[in-house]
Amino acid sequence: MGLPIQVSMAIQDHLSTSLARAVRHLGSQSAFAELVGRHQSTIHDWLRDGKLLPAEHVFTVEAATGIARHELRPDIYPIESSAPAVGTGGAPAVTRPAAGVPDALKGLQP
Repeated sequence: MGLPIQVSMAIQDHLSTSLARAVRHLGSQSAFAELVGRHQSTIHDWLRDGKLLPAEHVFTVEAATGIARHELRPDIYPIESSAPAVGTGGAPAVTRPAAGVPDALKGLQP
């Protein structure tokens, strides 16, 4: 009779955080640890404790995994909420005064 098969699920397989996704992308906590120059046990601690990726590793992890910096550290790299208007070539959108505004107020900006 054969030995029972043990299935070991790593902590990152149970988490949906961006750090866990990055670790899964690289295949293991050890591979991730090598990428960022830390011990595997440190990576496990980050995952277990729900920590965010330290800021000094964001660009390295983004380049290696393709996970955007705003996903890795939204507190430091938020998604820009004010994109330029379409067709303006990056220039801010021009606002027009509403109909019925007196001529003397049409050149004033709020």
